[in-house]
Amino acid sequence: MYSDLTGIILAGGKSSRMGANKSFLKLGNKTIIERTADLMKSVFENVIIITNTPTDYDSLELPTYEDIYKLNEPIAGIHCGLVNSKTEKNYFISCDMPLMTKETIDFILNYKTTKPITVARADGFVQQLCGVYSKKVLPEIIKLINEKKSGYDNKNKNRICKVLQLVKRLDAEIIPIETEFKGYEEGMFFNMNRPEEFEYIKERLALDGFLKSYRL
Repeated sequence: MYSDLTGIILAGGKSSRMGANKSFLKLGNKTIIERTADLMKSVFENVIIITNTPTDYDSLELPTYEDIYKLNEPIAGIHCGLVNSKTEKNYFISCDMPLMTKETIDFILNYKTTKPITVARADGFVQQLCGVYSKKVLPEIIKLINEKKSGYDNKNKNRICKVLQLVKRLDAEIIPIETEFKGYEEGMFFNMNRPEEFEYIKERLALDGFLKSYRL
């Protein structure tokens, strides 16, 4: 168990595409946020939750903090987590990644690097909401938050992800985890935003032999 890093759960999303707060959807006899909290507590001595509805999470008996910048964007959650953490390095995980495992977190934490951010590339994407962030990145985060740029990439018609911008600007360590981690399972970093994705998660967890510690 790590005492020199803080485990930080990002639970600040609106869940608008899900139609209900995805943190409290049930997988087996536990909610998704309970599973995530149990996972993080098995790895870190200190675990905190970043949410703009802190009383919703009272039953977990973990410290909760509200975004300082009310942006409804993950960058605000990472900023808040780093400000309130008492350790230099911190491991962030989005609450909607119920296929994540302790072994995967350990692999990312122990990956040798001197860079202030360590994240994985998996399933064709940089997984910027599941990785290590140092407090050293706070000035760049504040700079990104304060930039008066359009919130959209007009060329691709996609919302600009400021966390991904941060990862790119600071030349983060991006682990090709599919080839470097023997315990990798396809879809391990899958995050659910829609009802059909929740159904997919339930099917994956029910498959015999897949992520045994998280089977229903």
